[in-house]
Amino acid sequence: MQHFDLSLFDAAIVDLDGTLVDTVGDFVAALNGMMGDLSLPPVTAEVVKPMVGKGSEHLILSVLGHVLGASERARAEALYDGAWARYQHHYLGINGQHSTVYPGVLEGLQALRARGLRLACLTNKPTDFAKPLLAAKGLDGFFEVVFGGDAFARKKPDPLPLLKTCEHLGITPARTLMIGDSSNDARAARAAGCPVVLVSYGYNHGEPVRGVDADGFVDSLAELGRAL
Repeated sequence: MQHFDLSLFDAAIVDLDGTLVDTVGDFVAALNGMMGDLSLPPVTAEVVKPMVGKGSEHLILSVLGHVLGASERARAEALYDGAWARYQHHYLGINGQHSTVYPGVLEGLQALRARGLRLACLTNKPTDFAKPLLAAKGLDGFFEVVFGGDAFARKKPDPLPLLKTCEHLGITPARTLMIGDSSNDARAARAAGCPVVLVSYGYNHGEPVRGVDADGFVDSLAELGRAL
């Protein structure tokens, strides 16, 4: 990957799902609890993984659409409010129990902090899901602030969440590194004017991540810490 000059950055904004924590197991457990409540068949991790990253509304509608079929879009939308309530109930009950921190994450975050970067976590996951997950995995202490997908009027890939996070930190986008796993993160960073590095192991909506326009790629956050 490209080697970044640390003096160019004052902060890093880090994505959560697919970047810090592998949460597919949590998603599957919560979604299948929801599907059971709706008397619909369960889904597998293989189905769910490409749908992750665009927020809970997209995830739930995508799963309902997959199970019901394209011709039942109106029914999927009609079921959404009830589905969201059941999904929230199940997710809050299992949050973190079926997920794991990726190798190298602790080392990478420690290295970034040791080198003087201020850290923020920015995710499309609802804030009420994100904060308890970070706490459960022992990652919350690294971040000055955590913003979920419901924190601002728009979600990534819109640049607004990155711009608002930079504003909160009092740091310009050009001096803030975005670290994520998907085109959502890269597109938001490009539009906001933040340099961006993507991890190779995340979700990226089922597409090859190295085809995304980014400034660099790492196989581990520990590698990023060394590169900086």
